[in-house]
Amino acid sequence: MVQPRTDESAAALGSRIRRLRVERGVSLSELAGRAGIGKATLSGLETGSRNPTVETLYAVAAQLGVPLAALLAEPMSGGAPEMHGEAVTATLLEAFVDGGVSTELYRLRIRPGRVQTSPGHGPGVVEYLTVFSGTARVGPVGAPVDVPAGGHGHWSCDGPHTYAALGSTPVEASLLIRHPLPDRAG
Repeated sequence: MVQPRTDESAAALGSRIRRLRVERGVSLSELAGRAGIGKATLSGLETGSRNPTVETLYAVAAQLGVPLAALLAEPMSGGAPEMHGEAVTATLLEAFVDGGVSTELYRLRIRPGRVQTSPGHGPGVVEYLTVFSGTARVGPVGAPVDVPAGGHGHWSCDGPHTYAALGSTPVEASLLIRHPLPDRAG
């Protein structure tokens, strides 16, 4: 789950989701259906009364056509929440746009004994993982790779992809996600 620091940060997250949904002319029901979550769940997110998992936020962000960082508080403001998924805990450290690409940098911890499957993030999105300790099994569903401590891996995440820690040691890593931005000139 995302751990909002205050009720205000949960409300701010909900406000960002609602603003992006309305800007795109998408109904609550339509976005919930496309993201594969319940309408009540999405409504709770928008009102700030529910704490989402990282998987839920990725599903919503992908259907809105934005990077996850667009839903979160600015990392430098100290407002970026720690997010929890089935196996992963992530904290947004930095987000920036450069040359038509949005880049997000996360501190990542993968808990052993669990596998997390994240939904695709859209065409052209690539993740880069650098492992500091432990061994991670990551990448597209059906074709993951093992990345040991000191190693690096990357994969296209236009489809579902997984994260797991091999053995009994948690994985400590950094995750860089690069999203091509839509061409707004046309």
